[in-house]
Amino acid sequence: MDKKLMSLSMSGDKKYLYQQKNLQPLLNELPNYDGNKWLKKSLKTLGKIVKKNQIDVLEWKILTATLKDLEKGFRIFSDYRHYRKITIFGSARTPVDTLEYNLAKDFAKEVTELGFMVLTGAGGGIMAAGNEGATSKNSFGLNIKLPFEQYANSFIKDDSKLINFKYFFTRKLFFLKESDAIALFPGGFGTQDEAFETITLCQTGRQPPIPLVLIDKPDGNYWQSWHNYICDHLLKDGYIQPEDTALYTITDNVNHACKVIQEFYRVYHSCRYVKDLFVMRLNYDLTPNQIEQLNENFKDILMTGKIEKMPTPKKDKREIPHLPSIGFYLQPRKFSRLYQMINLINTLPCEDSAYCPPQYR
Repeated sequence: MDKKLMSLSMSGDKKYLYQQKNLQPLLNELPNYDGNKWLKKSLKTLGKIVKKNQIDVLEWKILTATLKDLEKGFRIFSDYRHYRKITIFGSARTPVDTLEYNLAKDFAKEVTELGFMVLTGAGGGIMAAGNEGATSKNSFGLNIKLPFEQYANSFIKDDSKLINFKYFFTRKLFFLKESDAIALFPGGFGTQDEAFETITLCQTGRQPPIPLVLIDKPDGNYWQSWHNYICDHLLKDGYIQPEDTALYTITDNVNHACKVIQEFYRVYHSCRYVKDLFVMRLNYDLTPNQIEQLNENFKDILMTGKIEKMPTPKKDKREIPHLPSIGFYLQPRKFSRLYQMINLINTLPCEDSAYCPPQYR
């Protein structure tokens, strides 16, 4: 298949005719092609690229390497779809004998005991601590090919869940796509980039709501100084809203960090869009009075209508359990307020005896 597709890089009318004659039969041989609209759209996009006369060798190399990165990630994570996962970011240069290293190791160990698997960048420092604490059984390594510094650490080096990426952007895609929580320890430019990119995606709704914890050593001021900069410049000058600082939690206590992550999923389970309707899945039903409380406290996030209980679907195509849910039309600039709503929902007791799992009674 690869040879046939690569031969489509011919130019002009011959290329187009070759595509028409050979690409469609090739696509028809693929399993589930006729019944998968997204596969059709993807291959149609590939066909448009093939048809473009001006694409050069470098662009083909970028496309090929990107597809290889994506294929590796999709393949390896496909067996772990039903596991909650957390990404641990931090400096590759953190020495083994520091408080930060041991905190990251302890945090990784504790969070796996809560049922999470751990993702790291597979390098040294904080990344090695995360893989060591979680053990290779419960962790992944998303390595990046660099001319210096970045080699897979010994705790994940020979594991089948080590993925070597060529590009930062494909690597970052999987860090966020696969994560149900993010933990950041002190680090350099890379860590700051990961912190701001994660917060930006959460603030703009391009990342589904997840808990984000910034962990420092006891009495450390790395993240507090960072937060002060946010308040003194971004917030004070009106570049962000006050509720945007609710997107993250700063702590120097591993137990508290784990509690923040665990509590985030106490009632809230996950979310999705059904056309323009924002649907939030919950671990148990809310009562009419509790839903009315949400409407009163968060009417500012609604474009129209009210927060309402949704019927439980007979079939969820995303293989998520049939859970009770609420739905509403969310204003696009109110994702930070959405986090505040989730935090309130997670404090509401289970009062509906018709649907109250044993662990919540």
